[in-house]
Amino acid sequence: MADFVLITGCSTGIGLHLAQRLQQEGYQVLATARKENDVTHLQQSGLDAHKLDLNDEQSIEAAAKWALTEANGQLYALINNGAYGQTGALEDLPTQALREQFNTNLFGWHHLIRLVLPSMLQQNHGRIIQISSVLGLVAMKYRGAYNASKFALEGYTDTLRLELRDTAIQISLIEPGPIRSQFRSNALIKFQQHIDVATSRHHEVYQQTLQRLQNPKPKNPFTLEPESCLKPVLHALRSKRARTRYGVTFPTHLFALLRRILPTRWLDSILCRSA
Repeated sequence: MADFVLITGCSTGIGLHLAQRLQQEGYQVLATARKENDVTHLQQSGLDAHKLDLNDEQSIEAAAKWALTEANGQLYALINNGAYGQTGALEDLPTQALREQFNTNLFGWHHLIRLVLPSMLQQNHGRIIQISSVLGLVAMKYRGAYNASKFALEGYTDTLRLELRDTAIQISLIEPGPIRSQFRSNALIKFQQHIDVATSRHHEVYQQTLQRLQNPKPKNPFTLEPESCLKPVLHALRSKRARTRYGVTFPTHLFALLRRILPTRWLDSILCRSA
């Protein structure tokens, strides 16, 4: 019998690629997405799929119930991937925008984990894989909301790993750098929704931000395709002793190293030039 794997955020990018490839690898994938039309597309592609909005607890609870029913209570793994990035200087960011960022990127993940973890504990095995970011390791200007949510996710996941150390549940973080996806188009929507460009002292920078978010081609030369996350995820699923962290892309490995060896102000200077 195939192992059941529940994945959030499967409409595009990393989540979609993982859902398709893990299904090909023999897993019984339970794919979720926020929008009904994306769920329909997933189903039409041959995946079992259900709506899951990480900003809505009732939606999370309905999806968790569906997943556990589909898996007959034997869910092998949860891959938390659904997230978005809110761009803008912290001083310009409404508190509600920060709250929405955390609802999707952290609180929704926590609610889902609490719903599926009891079955993993009862069956005495399971994997929880959290898709984090290089921006959970280092901060960059104008990405404060996303930075904060991913830094919080790193601490949350480390704590969860410690608390489950005496169980058979293994916890891993995947930390990608730039990945080709719809991330920028989603960030553009939130930027235009919450940031008043005209009245901000950062308005000149924001004009560049708008150009970057509207450009379909990634600026970063180290940008990789979503499939770059497949190998570490497979290792986290299959290895007898999964790693606690998997860095993906050159920037993640570089900044993880620089954070350890450089004085903070030196690293700040590099990060300001990289923004």
